[in-house]
Amino acid sequence: MARGGLTDGRIADGPFADGRGVAARDGRVLAPQTLRMLRRVFHQMNRAMVLLWRVGLGRFADMWPQGFGRLLVIEHTGRRSGARYLAPVNYTTAGSDVYCIAAFGERTDWYRNLLAAPSAAVWLPDGRWEATATDASNDRRRLDLVRKVLVDSGFAAPLFGLHPRRMSDETLAAVTETYLLVQISPLRRQPAKPGPGDLAWVWLPIGAVVAVLLLRRRSR
Repeated sequence: MARGGLTDGRIADGPFADGRGVAARDGRVLAPQTLRMLRRVFHQMNRAMVLLWRVGLGRFADMWPQGFGRLLVIEHTGRRSGARYLAPVNYTTAGSDVYCIAAFGERTDWYRNLLAAPSAAVWLPDGRWEATATDASNDRRRLDLVRKVLVDSGFAAPLFGLHPRRMSDETLAAVTETYLLVQISPLRRQPAKPGPGDLAWVWLPIGAVVAVLLLRRRSR
């Protein structure tokens, strides 16, 4: 589906755009009205992120992890509607697998959809991959992996009052108690449209227009 003309997949709420919000579990961090405003901002940012992937800029998603974070896009299918959804989320890597968090627990739509249909696709900086998703919340490394995901979220976690680099294990465990850890195992590269880079052709007419404008400017 095209929402706002940006994508043909519905833009699912990202990790900071649903429910009470990560910081709402720690009332000392953000006022409710601030959280609602940030939810709206991140929802619009999710649309922009998907568009950036489609115009071929997804390869730069890991350029500055400390600032912009590491991002992938999950393609998942609505468990009731059968519609195709796109969810940009922060992630980290461990071996050949990637991990992300469902910060709103079982209420997170993309998490529930992946439980119903674990076979999905992910857009990584090196392309679109067929993948399988597994709930890894009982992994013995859970806390370390959750911390890594938050660190690799760049500015997003601190914006919501979370500082994973300096939070103690006890504090982090308490704040993220309801988080669900999701393991995504890329299986094979799977080119398909629409997907990452399928709108990269827009740079050709943009470049042509810029070239014409520059030539006109020089001829004056």
